[in-house]
Amino acid sequence: MENKLNRPLGLTLYHPAIGTAQAPDGTSGGEDDMTGICGRATSQPGTVRTRRLLALALIGLGLAGCQTRSPETTGSISSLNPFGKTRSERSPRAEVEALAERYSADPSDARNALRYAAALRATDQKSQAVAVLQQLALRNPKDKAVLAAYGKSLADAGRYQEANEVLQNAHSPAQPDWRVLSAQGMVADETGDHARAQSLYDAALKIAPNEPRVLSNLGLSYALSRRLDEAETTMRLAVTQPKADARVRQNLALVLGLKGRYDEAEQVLAQDLGPAEAAANVRELRAMASRRTAPKTAQAPIHTPGRQLARTAIQ
Repeated sequence: MENKLNRPLGLTLYHPAIGTAQAPDGTSGGEDDMTGICGRATSQPGTVRTRRLLALALIGLGLAGCQTRSPETTGSISSLNPFGKTRSERSPRAEVEALAERYSADPSDARNALRYAAALRATDQKSQAVAVLQQLALRNPKDKAVLAAYGKSLADAGRYQEANEVLQNAHSPAQPDWRVLSAQGMVADETGDHARAQSLYDAALKIAPNEPRVLSNLGLSYALSRRLDEAETTMRLAVTQPKADARVRQNLALVLGLKGRYDEAEQVLAQDLGPAEAAANVRELRAMASRRTAPKTAQAPIHTPGRQLARTAIQ
């Protein structure tokens, strides 16, 4: 559903897992700052329109009147800017076209292919991004950065089984990558295996202690498991970390809202959003939660959306 303000709002499930592998030559592979349980929207990695996001979150928690194993997660794929240094000078569409021309001229250029795929994802062209990365992976079957970007892109497109298989090959037990572990956790959350997801996040945190993006994903996974107290504790730890950003705080607000503490949620949102926008987010959350107590005969049919990355994985 589209949000009335017609712009990305704050309550985004940030799933950091999706998108942080390093691309060849030191660039990050595939952009999409997702996870929590959320990646990037057209202009913001990992932000989802409020009403849609809240619906997904509440359905995942069983608060919208139906039970489901669909964990909605947000995630982002790496810190690579797909639009390059001149992003402000040209529109995203123009940048995609420029990257497409370079890709057509030399599909074997891994760095440009990763950048092109990231730009496609950033403009919501997920299938095309998967196709580009699939070809790149075929050319570079042992390049773990390429495999990580490909696996995250598959997850972003909702192809979780394939994503899991690819991500397993994107690192090794001898050299685990916390970003890939976090991405695997997001996939597990998306398929309803929250216990496995939490185990993967814990493993990632052993490598990157107190990494706020992973903590945010873990907190949202607890929320999807209906362990809201643990979710809040984990989110509060996440927001105290120096690298925590607005998306982490917004995920804390989401958990507070799910616990019915709307005033606190609004205060947290107001740190990064304007008062009106923060209030609008909370109104959406209240409206969604109120459906739980409405008489069944008065409820409109609830359709469970297909699983998708809480495409704000705080990546």
